Order: sequence, then C-alpha cells, then structure tokens
Amino acid sequence: MRVGVLALQGDFEAHLRALRSVGAEPQLVRVPAELERVDALVLPGGESTAMLRGLERDALEPALLRFLASGRPVLGTCAGAILLAREVRGPAQRSLGALDIDVDRNAYGTQLDSFVCRAETDDPASEFAGLECVLIRAPRITRVGPSVAVLARVRSDPALVSSGPIWAATFHPELSTDTRVQRAWLRSAASPA
Repeated sequence: MRVGVLALQGDFEAHLRALRSVGAEPQLVRVPAELERVDALVLPGGESTAMLRGLERDALEPALLRFLASGRPVLGTCAGAILLAREVRGPAQRSLGALDIDVDRNAYGTQLDSFVCRAETDDPASEFAGLECVLIRAPRITRVGPSVAVLARVRSDPALVSSGPIWAATFHPELSTDTRVQRAWLRSAASPA
C-alpha cells in the first residue's frame, strides 16, 4: 500500500519516521499528481489555517476532496483532525467536512499547556487502552455523529475516532513510540470492512 503524507506544513517528517517504523513505505504529497499515486493519506498536525491556505495555493483541495470521496483511507492528526471535521469552532473556520465530528481548536490551552497522558477507553480490553497521547494545542472533539466510533478518550473527550476509512486523532501519535494507532489504521486500510 502506498501511503502519502501531506507535506504542506507541520511535522510531516515525524509521520514518515513513524510509518517507516511499522513497515510502511510512505511518500510526501505536495501536489495533486502525487496524491493520485497513493492509496492512503495522513493529514499531519500543524496549523490548520496554514494548511487550508496551502491546499488552496497548490490547487490540492479539489484533489483531496476527490480522494476523500473515493473512500480511500485517511488519518488526520491534531490539525489534520480539524481539517476533516464537519464543524470547527474556537475560532470558527471552514474545513473539508469529511468526518461527522465537531471540534474546538486549541481547546486544551496554548503550546505551554501541552501534555502527555494515557488514553481512556470505554472497553478495558480495547487495543487502545493506555495508549500514550501527546497533545499540543490540541483540538477537542465536542460532538460525534452516529456513524463515528470513539476508539479512545482523553480527559473523557473523544480523542481517537473512526468512521469507515477515515480516522482522526486529536493528539500526535507520530511523536510517541507507541505505534498502535499507525498499526491499527494501516491494518484497517489494508482490509476495509
């Protein structure tokens, strides 16, 4: 499977390292032609407003919307989760609206308020129980639609969610040595339900 990492802004290099550590062969995506050559895509953390500007500047947004509509797997982390959300607040901004969640930006505070914690799960036997979560100016998921599964929580808030091939994390799995998110997402991408 060819896994792309959107490389307009943010720490996309950390995603490359994390994906390689679990056996994937990721490649950077900066232009529409590169997006057409991958089977799955990671939208990294960073600054969602800057990423939206980059999508417009590089004419990537229409190609990304087609990619999402095609049902190919996408993992959005932190700012990537904001881009995928249906509605964004704090402050409000537009998004791609591909995942039926609402988010508040920077809901846990500033960069100085960043923290690392262990995820909570509704099922103690979940593969994500105790998952290490790195939160940096993280969004908070304030609503999940009926088609969205909550896989892990932080401070009781949904923090890792999925809806078919689209996954979103409000934290940075690429900054942890805990690779359960990458492994599970790649496994689900390789064997869609």
